[in-house]
Amino acid sequence: MTESNGIISQLEQVKDRVSQVLELAESRGVDSAEVAMSRQQGLSVGTRMGEVEKVEFTNDGALGLTVYIEGRKGSASTADLSEGALQQAVQAAVNIAKYTSIDDCSGLAEKSLLAMEPENLDLYHPKSMNTDEAIEIAKACEESALAYDKRITNSDGASLDTFEGFKVYGNTHGQLVGYPSTRHSLSCVMIAGQGDDMQRDYAYTVNRKFDLLDAAATVGTQASIETLSRLNPQKLPTGKVPVMFRADIANTIFGHFIAAISGGNLYRKSSFLLDCIGKSVFPEFLNISERPHIKGALASSSFDSEGVKTIDREIITKGCLETYLLTTYSARKLGLETTGHAGGIHNWVLNAEGEGRGGNFDQMLKKLGTGFLVTELMGQGVNVVNGDYSRGAAGFWVENGEIAFPVSEVTIAGNLQDMFKGLIAVGDDIDMRGSIRTGSLLINEMQVAGN
Repeated sequence: MTESNGIISQLEQVKDRVSQVLELAESRGVDSAEVAMSRQQGLSVGTRMGEVEKVEFTNDGALGLTVYIEGRKGSASTADLSEGALQQAVQAAVNIAKYTSIDDCSGLAEKSLLAMEPENLDLYHPKSMNTDEAIEIAKACEESALAYDKRITNSDGASLDTFEGFKVYGNTHGQLVGYPSTRHSLSCVMIAGQGDDMQRDYAYTVNRKFDLLDAAATVGTQASIETLSRLNPQKLPTGKVPVMFRADIANTIFGHFIAAISGGNLYRKSSFLLDCIGKSVFPEFLNISERPHIKGALASSSFDSEGVKTIDREIITKGCLETYLLTTYSARKLGLETTGHAGGIHNWVLNAEGEGRGGNFDQMLKKLGTGFLVTELMGQGVNVVNGDYSRGAAGFWVENGEIAFPVSEVTIAGNLQDMFKGLIAVGDDIDMRGSIRTGSLLINEMQVAGN
């Protein structure tokens, strides 16, 4: 991998190129322009049954340019940062703008909303590692998994990935910002067999700092534990039962919520949560806060992909919807102001109060009582227009607060509005590995279709 000071040097060089492109665009008579570039480099290795299966070196990046001329928009991109290539890209964007239709909602974000001097969020922690060292870690992870139990009969491999890169954004409002970041991860996928049954599952760890990853042996052992727990699954009779989503997949429920309150679906009137600002969407015990500036977090950012400054926001307060998630374009379509969500959300933190606090995982199982614990979801049967929800699922049947047996090949169904309102408790077993920090979710009732 390139030394870390190489990334910082590249970032400064790209800032110069972005500034050059903006000057070129203005010299072509555009009303405004914006330029963005990201670059990622790193190493990815994979082993399977003790053999090296993959060694990949990544060095990717491209510069994207958008110009605005009298309400018309033109875009172009290039991976070549030579002066000639940049001039061609600018000219291509200008030429495209001549043929596009006028759209009064397009254009840069208002200057007053931009992050002109973004703070350092401690996202950059490069790890110097050669290929042999990376392979040894992946092998150790897989070896610990294979040695855990004789029923672990095969492996789909272990993978170690370590990446560093940067993002740069500039526009003709005078904004020119950028930051470096890193992301490291280790994962392991195992296969277990008993009789005629075979099952597959995995475990993983991810962090901005390599030294904060779980140990290779820990990840491998957890992959085997997860896989063994699925052996000899049963089906369930069809009926309505309480359903608990384990923390590592509970964020998918909020992923559908994000889609429903995103500007693009709202201005197209393609959401089941139209006109819901100030209205009760979840039970009163639930609060959801967005905290974009948590140091070192996986979804932290000082600005969105349009350069808009990110700020702390309350998404849900006592069950009520406080804000939509808007880009500059969708905000103008709705007659509102951008919320800095071009490119996604930034560290959602769930807080359940009072009766909604479910405690640790075992306490959540006690609250579930008798019902279905979901640990895997399959398929994409979710309709954001009307909220209908239907997905394949696997997990465990729980009786009297104790896991009774594994379950596979069932479908769970309901409506997202009912599921949101039917939320009973949120666990303290928070999964920190993504952009939504949530524990397990317990929903009062869903349709489970099995036998």
